[in-house]
Amino acid sequence: MNGRTRRTASVALSGLGVPESLRWYQGALWFSDLAHGTVHRWDGIAEPETVIEVPGRAGGLGWLPDGRLLVVSMDGGRVHRREAGGELVEHADLRHIVGGPVNDMLVDPEGRAYVGNFGFDYHAHSREHPNSMLYAPPGPPRAPIACLAPDGSLLGLTEPLLFPNGTLLSADGRSVIVAETLAMRLTAFSRNPDGTLTRPEPWAPLISPLLWRLVNHPGTAGRITRRISALLDHPAVSKRSSSPIAPDGIAWDADGTSIWVANALRGECVRVARGGRVLDRVSTSQNTLSCLMAGHDGHTLFAATVPTDDPVRAAELNGGRIEMVRL
Repeated sequence: MNGRTRRTASVALSGLGVPESLRWYQGALWFSDLAHGTVHRWDGIAEPETVIEVPGRAGGLGWLPDGRLLVVSMDGGRVHRREAGGELVEHADLRHIVGGPVNDMLVDPEGRAYVGNFGFDYHAHSREHPNSMLYAPPGPPRAPIACLAPDGSLLGLTEPLLFPNGTLLSADGRSVIVAETLAMRLTAFSRNPDGTLTRPEPWAPLISPLLWRLVNHPGTAGRITRRISALLDHPAVSKRSSSPIAPDGIAWDADGTSIWVANALRGECVRVARGGRVLDRVSTSQNTLSCLMAGHDGHTLFAATVPTDDPVRAAELNGGRIEMVRL
């Protein structure tokens, strides 16, 4: 952290299910609640406004150039579009592509959408097994990112990734950076003139190469590493660790070159440079699923935090929070 004192975010909103997909649009914070299937807008003063309820649980958010909202239906396998009159209609049907819940989404200034999915029923697995057991060969299923034209038609698919999640567009529009949550890395794609993505290359590894090799090892070394990792997953232990980082939502810092990462494994947001060097950490009260550098002056870090990301349990607890700190 270059000798800096770690800062701590304060709770701004509470009583949510699974807040996710933080966005700043027209002077307000927008977010989805994955547990209750709703989309909210918050001006920072009054109580959050519930904008719409989405069948199949609301996920990723974005806007077309004309201001119409696009929102993912996670369990419905679709992207919906909210028309000017408030009607919710189908924008794209992705059920023939996805292997699990549809997830986060980036919508570019031209209205093209980049949509990821889990690749499998992650929550069903995590209810029965520690996360580390996902890496027992052959490892977790992979999933592509779907590239959609502004009218919702399919432009193409990327090569399969390990749980593609938060997604960012570079300032020059020539590349897209994706958080591969289960690979614990950020990956950059080159963007073609038609909007399709090609030539993936590492942007930032967020786990040591040795630990990555061991946790995926097919032999005894792998079995031992996965068992030890399962023990270290206990919250009382994991919150005292600084590695690895499982990137969920990601956001550009105000400097335009480094990236804030919501660490799904513990209560923190981490700022990393290209190559993976950790530049800064901000503590949050719970595991962090989404982050955003925004606000009226562009220097407030927002974080969406949860006691659990399991939507069934989270809907009962309503322990989700929006936290914030001015940097």
